[in-house]
Amino acid sequence: MIIVGLTGGIGSGKTTVAKVFKEKLGIPVYIADEEAKKLMNRSKIIKRKLIQLFGANAYVNEELNKPFIANIIFNDKVYLQKMNAIVHPRVAKHFQKWVLKQEAPYIIKEVAILFENDGYKQCDFVITVTAPKDLRIKRLLQRDNTTKANIEAIMNNQWTDEEKVKRSHFVIENISLENTKEQVLEVHNQILKNLQ
Repeated sequence: MIIVGLTGGIGSGKTTVAKVFKEKLGIPVYIADEEAKKLMNRSKIIKRKLIQLFGANAYVNEELNKPFIANIIFNDKVYLQKMNAIVHPRVAKHFQKWVLKQEAPYIIKEVAILFENDGYKQCDFVITVTAPKDLRIKRLLQRDNTTKANIEAIMNNQWTDEEKVKRSHFVIENISLENTKEQVLEVHNQILKNLQ
């Protein structure tokens, strides 16, 4: 199976681009962050290890206490790395099982930190979604109950667009939805051409 990594900084519109691939083109999409969240709430092993790492406040009413954990990991990279070491291997296993069930010319794996965690090495192609920083911040302030300072802290933990673009096969600039859809179709056609 051909694996196409889809990445981009927070607020760039990865999910929007993933949706276009899935809904308009019928390409299966695996959204790693969503699956990681599900596993953090379902897996007894992950739960036990996260409670050992962060303490009893890691979960509230059997659900992951996201604000509590986010506050720790975005202020202490050691905790972020320890959490990733618990969660990422299990997400990788889950992804491998998912891939085996797919029937399509290729699949999309959407990962926020594809380069930062070397996930790009498992991909045949990489697409980076970009958008101007001020637009990304504006989108996130509208979407999430957050502050500009929180958004910038997350952005500072991610590679810059320039670093990602250098290592990508395709770049989609996500400013207007119509234009983004056209770019997705173009990338789709180029991927199919490369598979022939």
